[in-house]
Amino acid sequence: MRIRHLSAALAAAFPLFAVSAPATPPEPAQKPWLDRALSADRRAELAVKAMTQEEKLRWVMAYFGHDFGKSKKIPEALPQSAGYIPGTPRLGLPALFETDAGLGVASQAGPNVRERTSLPSGLATASSWDPKLAYAGGAMIGAEARASGFNVMLAGGVNLMREPRNGRNFEYAGEDPLLSGVMVGNAVKGIESNQIIATVKHYVLNDQETGRNELDARIDKAALRMSDLLAMQLAIEQSDAGSVMCSYNRVNGPYACENDYLLNQVLKRDWGYRGFVMSDWGATHSTVAAANNGLDQQSGHEFDKSPYFGGALEEAIKSGAVPQARLDDMVTRIVRSMFAKGVVDNPLKEGGTIDFKAHAAVSRATAEEGIVLLRNEGGVLPLAKSVRTIAVIGGHADAGVPAGGGSSLVYPVGGNAVKGLLPATWPGPVVYHPSSPLRAIRAQAPEAKVVYDDGTDPVRAARVASQADVAVVFATQWTAESVDAESLALPDRQDDLIGAVADANRRTVVVLETGGPVAMPWLNKVPAVLEAWYPGTSGGEAIANVLFGVVNPSGHLPATFPASEQQLPRPKVDGDPKNPQLQFAVDYHEGAAIGYKWFDLKGHKPLFPFGHGLSYTSFAYSGLSSQVKDGRLQVRFKVTNTGNVAGKDVPQVYVSPLSGKWEAPKRLAGWDKVLLQPGEAKEVALTVEPRVLGMFDEKSRTWRIAKGKVRVTLAEDAAGTNASSVTVELPASTLDVRGAGKAK
Repeated sequence: MRIRHLSAALAAAFPLFAVSAPATPPEPAQKPWLDRALSADRRAELAVKAMTQEEKLRWVMAYFGHDFGKSKKIPEALPQSAGYIPGTPRLGLPALFETDAGLGVASQAGPNVRERTSLPSGLATASSWDPKLAYAGGAMIGAEARASGFNVMLAGGVNLMREPRNGRNFEYAGEDPLLSGVMVGNAVKGIESNQIIATVKHYVLNDQETGRNELDARIDKAALRMSDLLAMQLAIEQSDAGSVMCSYNRVNGPYACENDYLLNQVLKRDWGYRGFVMSDWGATHSTVAAANNGLDQQSGHEFDKSPYFGGALEEAIKSGAVPQARLDDMVTRIVRSMFAKGVVDNPLKEGGTIDFKAHAAVSRATAEEGIVLLRNEGGVLPLAKSVRTIAVIGGHADAGVPAGGGSSLVYPVGGNAVKGLLPATWPGPVVYHPSSPLRAIRAQAPEAKVVYDDGTDPVRAARVASQADVAVVFATQWTAESVDAESLALPDRQDDLIGAVADANRRTVVVLETGGPVAMPWLNKVPAVLEAWYPGTSGGEAIANVLFGVVNPSGHLPATFPASEQQLPRPKVDGDPKNPQLQFAVDYHEGAAIGYKWFDLKGHKPLFPFGHGLSYTSFAYSGLSSQVKDGRLQVRFKVTNTGNVAGKDVPQVYVSPLSGKWEAPKRLAGWDKVLLQPGEAKEVALTVEPRVLGMFDEKSRTWRIAKGKVRVTLAEDAAGTNASSVTVELPASTLDVRGAGKAK
């Protein structure tokens, strides 16, 4: 870091703060906060006591790492990066270098972008239902972040899928708080295993992109605790994430980044969170309210109307509007995370190397585990390697696989495989990873005649399909940050293309590469459908491996696929994209009944249920039993592979109250992912997260589990496929706000 440039940079970017900056104090002779034998809390306390007021103020305001409007990036920031926070060199505290993330090391658009490995979408990872896989993916992208010079990765998106058309659903982990919290928490833990800080986001209810800066998300507090907040809470508990990012929107009135209830009462008091809260870029709206109500760091101040945590915060502290103790707490939280996560003790080194081949294999494994076989009538899949002719149609399958747009975009090694697609600027560019499904299919079937048609002319595509033994249609949906999908329909009349090909060839396979659920008006014509999501760096190879049975599909949906928009709590997305400055409210009247819970409550039949996923083998369940032991509900059962090939199953346990009332008829209570050889059986034992069995009482801030019987159901999905059930009696109990032990 070029410290000699820091004063000039701060003065240029933030004149109110740096014009009269005093001389830097001498370096202390002793630095007890660098003693690794001390706790992170004690080290942070000692370090902050040694800071000047100016040094404290520098920690609470971050700079964008790229040009933005009239603001130029300061020299110390890494090019095309998300953010930079000056360190305190005389105390041995390094600067923070932030990268956008979620799927890998992202880069701001422009020349000389970073080319890095991309994981498949968050939905793909969630579809694996494998926390160990989520951890491995997180560890991989965290390693690339460190090697790229970053010690903060803005990864850990756990917003629930309340709105299937949300443009950022691909970054997240689906609709269920238990599944989302566990999967994202493990991914964050993997990232932070690299001695860097990760960020659970976007806290909270940033569940649509339309009007995300203007909307007021309105919801009953208890329902919020049992849904979106529970997902966040579980993710934080799984990972002890170093940071939480508050969101753009308002929640029940106040902005999320100056919301006392969310930040002070829930996060810091109730959950005992000791890390720091950073704002989303452009989500800070005040100085006094934001600081006093729990925001610890203003991020990318260039995106806000004012550098609220600079000179204005200094004046607010002098006047007493913001207590000095609050500033000290803000800085202590930031520095504590740096100590706790190893940022201080493991400084960044220049010239880190990346094993792109090994990392591409991690990405491919995640894609393979996350691909969901939605339909396979007549055993069309897997394709036999002896197949003679294959028509591959549409989706730029000759070139690569799509990525979602916005701040999480990872530019691929080798460059964009499909150039010239619109939009070319934010939230674009539209990028395809150069992992060609067509090339991979040809590699799997070297003796076959494999013909490609781009799908732009349905008549021509149907003619090509009619001459093949099997037709594989690739259908894509580009979604991105800042915009929502207009509908659940595939764009660009791809439904017409699929229908025409299916009419021409009864052995048509559809491979969906989408950012979320889509409608399928052609479903009854098509015997086989794969949901591949955005499959990442090695997506083409992963898809081909599943198509030909080299990999037996084991993905299961982390979200319900509706039959139509009319089944949703809001058939039309609230807000007006043509008037983005218009403030409005979104009434989440469904409360905690999200996704499959809403469908159960209303009696809707989805296109595909939550948890759905087929295999090239078959499984049977037996021996289901359940009991309360040591105050926890435990479930046991046996899974047997009754088919002819090895495969992985995801048995799911749901609970339903037989007396009393929850927000919906049932809740996901647990699952496992089991690898079985043909004829092999395994015993599975699960312990149910106790909060899943209770209702949250906001007044007492406790989880109340009512005395009475619950039905425990073992099934392949939320629709109850291959289900068996037992009944168990639960004793009445009251848990504290963290779901552990007796409430006091």
